[in-house]
Amino acid sequence: MKHLILFLISFVVVYSASAQEKNWSLNGYVKELFMYYHPEQQLPGTDTRDLTTNTIHNRLNFKWYASDQVTAVVEMRNRLLTGSLIKEFPDYQAVIDQDNGFLDLSFVPIEGQHWFLHSVFDRAYLDWTSGNWQVRLGRQRVNWGINLVWNPNDVFNSFSYFDFDYEERPGTDAIRIQYYTGLTSSAELVYQFGETANEMALAGLYRFSRWSYDFQLMSGWVGPDYVFGAGWAGDIEGAGFRGEITHFTPRENDSTSEKATVASISADYTFPNSLYIHSSVLYNSHGKKGNAGSLNLLLNDNLSAKYLSFAQYALFGQCSYPVTPLFSASLSGIINPNDGSWYFGPSLSYSLHNNLELMTTGQLFFGKDRSEYGDIGQLLFARLKWSF
Repeated sequence: MKHLILFLISFVVVYSASAQEKNWSLNGYVKELFMYYHPEQQLPGTDTRDLTTNTIHNRLNFKWYASDQVTAVVEMRNRLLTGSLIKEFPDYQAVIDQDNGFLDLSFVPIEGQHWFLHSVFDRAYLDWTSGNWQVRLGRQRVNWGINLVWNPNDVFNSFSYFDFDYEERPGTDAIRIQYYTGLTSSAELVYQFGETANEMALAGLYRFSRWSYDFQLMSGWVGPDYVFGAGWAGDIEGAGFRGEITHFTPRENDSTSEKATVASISADYTFPNSLYIHSSVLYNSHGKKGNAGSLNLLLNDNLSAKYLSFAQYALFGQCSYPVTPLFSASLSGIINPNDGSWYFGPSLSYSLHNNLELMTTGQLFFGKDRSEYGDIGQLLFARLKWSF
């Protein structure tokens, strides 16, 4: 009944908007993603070492401009998943069908013996703007991150670098109030809804510019912790220079949470021939100095800004180059210097036609047993994307 009500509400919004001319928009994409997975060790309960999935991924982005001040947004993703991974790992459906928000907007409308269709509303909000004020209520993306790989300041919507097929990133159920104090400065306050204090959050952010740099300061309460953080973005001799740092301290003395400081610094540069390079360093005060323990990509671990990596240090590097205007290549890698495990990610993309792109990429993990990347294995992907 809950899902039926959500569909009816969405239908009414779309129908009402279409009754008026030129005050709404609808766009999205359709993607076909094939994955081949060779785990380092055969997964428990499976009969084969090599696993595959095929995902037809559709996204719909709807906006209704109700007035000059009010905009309604509803966006959803639908994924039809098939393959031997679903057959051999029946619990995978439960892993995918998760919603960590205050409202459960994730559901499986239809399913078969070895396939299922998963749908989720990851954006559903009302936006009101008047003068220097902007208020947004509902499921939305609260993006406080600055860096391109690891974002300690992104305390509301942390994401995994390895989840490359989810460009929009997750949202949170919250009310967000912003006040623009100048052309390059603003203050905002975000309250995240939750059933318990450890699921709620209340934090503020102030952005400003000085010395040709953009700065931000943040503080508040996020789940079991108080948080204090800062970030910057600028350049040095034409090279981008960014950084973020966040300190977490438990709100209660008897809390199971622990103090932690997470920081990341990155630099990137584009040469005159369009070669792009990017490097980043992550520091976790609570990270492990030895074997970090295996990262599990299939179980979709609930990532947070406090646990961006299991290790105390992580190093990232990337280079990309547009071989032709239609064809580009990229190489990226991550090293855990504490346990010696590492990740390697080659990628190729080709524009077949307007709004039609073919991409192939790999996620190759190496290392010894019980290291962060040593027990994962190798994944290969091929994706065809059509945008409309």
